Amino acid sequence: MAKDYVRRTKPKAKGKKTAKKGGARARASQSRRLPILPLILLVMVAGALGYLIYIVKGAADKQPAVAPVATQTTPAKKPPVATNPIDQKPTEKWTYIEELENKEVVVKVPEVKKSTRPYLMQCGSFRSAAQAEQLKAKIAFQGLVAQIRNKNGSAWHRVILGPYDSKRLAEQHKHKLIKAKAVSDCAIWFWEG
Repeated sequence: MAKDYVRRTKPKAKGKKTAKKGGARARASQSRRLPILPLILLVMVAGALGYLIYIVKGAADKQPAVAPVATQTTPAKKPPVATNPIDQKPTEKWTYIEELENKEVVVKVPEVKKSTRPYLMQCGSFRSAAQAEQLKAKIAFQGLVAQIRNKNGSAWHRVILGPYDSKRLAEQHKHKLIKAKAVSDCAIWFWEG
């Protein structure tokens, strides 16, 4: 036979009293008691704060008594006009301000000499012409024109771009090729013709 453990209730103990002296009413009345010590401290702090505000406010209302100044009136002399030093514009002790306002500075800028020699950029040097042609094709895919030079029938085939009028343009093309991973590095130099 199956037992129902969900709806099962605890059996009552026989012969024992389950209720304690005073029961639930005693526990409820104990939890409703007001904490007297914290209330007394709260009242004392509030009183001290109020007294402090009263003292500060009373001190602000009181102004020191100023003794009246005895003045003599003489009809012949006019009293001097009191000038406030804050209202007066200070007199300048220096003259450099006027000198700087009227001074013109002439700056000589040296002219930038343009190099008449063009720049070349070498992106590779290979023993086989097939490798040089392959690099030239990679460069052509980036929209640049390269040349393969074999000087005096040597065994080396150099892949060269240029000539460039400025080094800046050569640097731009170099960074474009490196960014596209067409080349790993290029050397830029003056072309000696």
